Amino acid sequence: MPSHREKRKLPYSADQMYALVADVAKYPEFLPWCSAARIRSRVDEGAAEVMLADLVISFKVFRERFGSKVTLWSDDMKIDTEYLDGPFKFLKSTWEFHDLGPRECEVEFFVDFEFKNRILQGAAGLFFNEAMQRVVRAFEARAKEMHG
Repeated sequence: MPSHREKRKLPYSADQMYALVADVAKYPEFLPWCSAARIRSRVDEGAAEVMLADLVISFKVFRERFGSKVTLWSDDMKIDTEYLDGPFKFLKSTWEFHDLGPRECEVEFFVDFEFKNRILQGAAGLFFNEAMQRVVRAFEARAKEMHG
């Protein structure tokens, strides 16, 4: 089961990076392989806002929709994602944002998943780390474009 953890110091505030990652509907504008996004619902649940969202991932002949529950913890500067339905056995990810100064923050990203299909799982293992680094770089590039 591939998992990936990465910490980055970036020249943006934690608020700016949190807002960028929380804006799931805009992912197709800048994330590699994300061809569509749809927000099914958004509700407040105590200290968190919970969003149900669908993403369509396209890579060569592979095109799959999957649903996620995205929990936005704005007070804690944290975003948790849990898998609902689609091609995975499971998928979990977490983003955490910590201010280091007025224009600097640390972003920590963790993802762990497993495909239902063994062939897809094997293929994912071959390019997984590179793919996750491309995703993180895409968020960095988007932050530079928006706040640079």
